[in-house]
Amino acid sequence: MPHVLAIDIGTSSVRAALYDEKARVLPETMVKNERTLTATEDGGAEIDANEAFEQVVRAIDAVLKKTKNVREEIGFVAASSFWHSLVGIDKNGKPTTNVFGWADTRSADFVESLRGNFDETEVHSRTGARFHSSYWTAKLKWLRSANRRIFEKTDKWLSFSDFLALRLFDEAVTSVSMASGTGIFDLRKCIWDESLFPFFRLMPQNFPRIAADSETFRLNKKYAKRWERLKNARWFPAIGDGAANNIGAGCVKKSKAALMIGTSGAMRVAYAGAPPEKIPGGLWCYRIDRQRVIIGGALSDGGGLYRWLKDNFRLKKDDDKTELEIAKRAADAHNLTFLPFFAGERGTGYHESASGAVLGLKSATGTIDIVQAALESVAYRFAEIYDQLRDVCKVREIIASGGALRESPVWTQIIADVLAKNLSLPDTREASSRGAVLLALETIGKIKSIEEIATPKGRKFEFDKNRNKIYQKARVRHEKFYNLLIK
Repeated sequence: MPHVLAIDIGTSSVRAALYDEKARVLPETMVKNERTLTATEDGGAEIDANEAFEQVVRAIDAVLKKTKNVREEIGFVAASSFWHSLVGIDKNGKPTTNVFGWADTRSADFVESLRGNFDETEVHSRTGARFHSSYWTAKLKWLRSANRRIFEKTDKWLSFSDFLALRLFDEAVTSVSMASGTGIFDLRKCIWDESLFPFFRLMPQNFPRIAADSETFRLNKKYAKRWERLKNARWFPAIGDGAANNIGAGCVKKSKAALMIGTSGAMRVAYAGAPPEKIPGGLWCYRIDRQRVIIGGALSDGGGLYRWLKDNFRLKKDDDKTELEIAKRAADAHNLTFLPFFAGERGTGYHESASGAVLGLKSATGTIDIVQAALESVAYRFAEIYDQLRDVCKVREIIASGGALRESPVWTQIIADVLAKNLSLPDTREASSRGAVLLALETIGKIKSIEEIATPKGRKFEFDKNRNKIYQKARVRHEKFYNLLIK
């Protein structure tokens, strides 16, 4: 069995590595290149499309250089990529815009015009996405208004992974998974939702072709020459990073939820079958492929919020001390209410104007009080997602993942106590890459189904009933101020 090259394209890094036929990473082949999207004063989160493409190219170069003495053939390439990105290209395939990330909020003012022209509940049921600045619906309306000349010059609108496909295969093609995260995709028919197109004055040809689940591609002449060892490899279109993460964590059944905190946060359930007849109002629903859906909620503030606190309170050199101090404190010891909306709100309220706040400050309030309140507040937002997920399925097990939780056991314990659910934190550091590889191996028939893949074992976090009782009362206070200040 040839090796599989895995590429994981995130907002904060580009990773690549080789995997064997059992989806085991070859550690010596791993490459991780850090990068960031540029934040602008008016709410932008973007990166130059050509620069982003070259970052992926350099990661592939690095893996091939590391493995030049590996004899096994590289037969397949599987990829995951960040959901909700948007980039325009002209008729010659050249970018007309930067790549806009999900955190770009410059289109927020156009959400209300969408709500005024469409029944949001109906569109949400059809596409799985609410109207929000993270999706294409608002971004396309904003781009048409902000720069009509560039909008009219643009021949196609793509996700970044579609742009990557265009450069490597000479075809702008997307997967069902990536298309489902745009907000203009019909979940049940698995086609673009053309009923939304007239609002943007666009046609089906202005969007990428949606590939079949089993469809693969070959490198064009330019990159087949550059990467001799990949010239015969079959490339699968990228799937959404959240979908890949669930697969890699072994969470592809209704009974298992994946809870992830990286820069942002998410809680998701994936399963084989149709989308729910009624999608809860605070959740989104996308696809892994044409047989499986993934439903959950996302938080804009996760590890990025914790990093902001450490930077601004100058705690970075005392990470261990901060963790130990919070671990020995009582639940809700500070009596503060922290609203974790520094990057706005997605799940569950989708309020574009939401901002962060700390309520209940006193002269005796200290740095650790605020940090503890912040970590607990993120757990409360996960609890809101969890409550809505239980309307769709019965979750028996929660698998945690993400660098922020691996680096903060105390935060993982807080979440377990708030949810009143035991958590498992496997040491699967490349869950998204592994998930993309597993789906590819299933597609080529090397494994029977991803549902049969066991969840990796990990550290257990058992919730404390007494702390949960305290957190239940604190959640009521949190919800009171949320309704007062955000709603």
